[in-house]
Amino acid sequence: MKKLLLILLLSAAGLTSAATTEIALWPEGVPGKRDIGPEKVGAGYTSNVSEATLTMVAPAVDHPNGTAVIICPGGGYVRMATAREGDQYATWLSTLGVTSFVLKYRMQEYGHPAPLQDVLRAVRTLRARAAEFGIKPDRIGVMGSSAGGHLAASAATLFDHPAGRTGAALDKVSARPDFAILMYPVITMQDPAAHAGSRKALLGASPSPELLSLMSLEKQVTSATPPTLLIHTQADTSVPVENSILFYQALTRAKVPAEMYLLEHGGHGMGMREGLGTSSLWPRRAEEWLRDRGLLTPAPAAAPTATQAK
Repeated sequence: MKKLLLILLLSAAGLTSAATTEIALWPEGVPGKRDIGPEKVGAGYTSNVSEATLTMVAPAVDHPNGTAVIICPGGGYVRMATAREGDQYATWLSTLGVTSFVLKYRMQEYGHPAPLQDVLRAVRTLRARAAEFGIKPDRIGVMGSSAGGHLAASAATLFDHPAGRTGAALDKVSARPDFAILMYPVITMQDPAAHAGSRKALLGASPSPELLSLMSLEKQVTSATPPTLLIHTQADTSVPVENSILFYQALTRAKVPAEMYLLEHGGHGMGMREGLGTSSLWPRRAEEWLRDRGLLTPAPAAAPTATQAK
């Protein structure tokens, strides 16, 4: 608990020792870019995004393990809780030797498929430039909260969907994440468990039945979906816990390795807040899960090629 408190204090005060770097995701031009006015940033939130980016947070330990996590903050596809569900998570992960990348993605001003394109472009970018960022191309995961959880789960299920491609050369690089961590995620777009606000912001007021089905991600799970950790609470009155349960059931049917923690306390958007009983300990459970999957063990150095050996 003391370690968690230190992480929260460092993140809130901007005192983390981890270095940060911003990476443009669409240097050749944003697909379908439109004039929506200036981006809005303040009070820990970001909205009205046109230019998707990744903010890299380097590991704060001497021995990085080569694992990378793309973090998708939540906010109903209307805004992003960048501080609470982005920066704080990145600070925590940096203490584990993980390299984090906080995703700034397009939202309601663009609608589907712009957020999907942004998150899949993020995976492709990191995989194509893994050596540059000091990460392993087979250790790239996604993490998201609330609507950001929906976006992370979209990457985990729709990584090969045509809507996520733009015709760029980078489309040839695999966009499949190697693992996913979903915090109180929006999963279904169909009633009665749907989060109506996220559905409207992403899909519009009157989406077609086909689009509702496509973006109800419990319907898109296959055996190729990566190993997943789900964390949700009974006290969440905004995004019902049934969202995580539906996804877990689909993962189990597809025989995808998965764990789920359903906790009692903590309303929606709890982030890394203290004072919520066992719910405040979810970072420990997530660390255990990452460690059990070998993602916190330093990856072995690549064997030299015949040319390099000479």
